[in-house]
Amino acid sequence: AFGIMDTDKDGLLSSSDLVAAFTAHGKNIGGGEAQAMLDEVDGPMNFTQMVTLFASKMAGGSDDDDVILASFEAFEMDGKIDAEAFRHSLMTFGNKFSASEVDDAFAEFKIDEGMIDAAHLKGLMVSK
Repeated sequence: AFGIMDTDKDGLLSSSDLVAAFTAHGKNIGGGEAQAMLDEVDGPMNFTQMVTLFASKMAGGSDDDDVILASFEAFEMDGKIDAEAFRHSLMTFGNKFSASEVDDAFAEFKIDEGMIDAAHLKGLMVSK
């Protein structure tokens, strides 16, 4: 989802990115509405901030599994996720995870030759 919404491909979502992404999918929103979405996080909206926002909303029961699954698309290539890139993002952006937290999570993932099995990871993250 992030890769689709980041229309200018700069790694951050702006209100113009959101307006363009929504328009491309048949829903018109204004810049103010887009900015209100972005204002839900502290700082720039990067992939990790988006995942964190989705996770917090899910904790409140407002987002469904499809939203969470779509958030992994920014990292996924051919059914795999580069483990080091994912680790770096989790420890660098948004609500940063500690090395220990990432190690604990990675212990549950299927990782082969530095690549995480995306389907398995998604299965861990949602109830479907």
